[in-house]
Amino acid sequence: MIRTIITPEKQDVSLHIPEDYVGKQIEVLLYAVDELSQQNDQTKTKPAGFRGTLNLTADQYEDFQTHLKDIRNEWDRDI
Repeated sequence: MIRTIITPEKQDVSLHIPEDYVGKQIEVLLYAVDELSQQNDQTKTKPAGFRGTLNLTADQYEDFQTHLKDIRNEWDRDI
């Protein structure tokens, strides 16, 4: 695998393909590094950001908690 970061000085970029890659399928990706970091910043959500998203009624909440307790008890292991 070959990975490199370049700063092009014009619109055209020439690639030299290594001999052992000739005849094989290769993947070429083109993206601006700053665009990728902006995209990653937007997709990071902290766990606290999910607080209250289920919007459960009191009965649904109790059923959910009971289910959680039941499946946790199934683990039945001593740590």
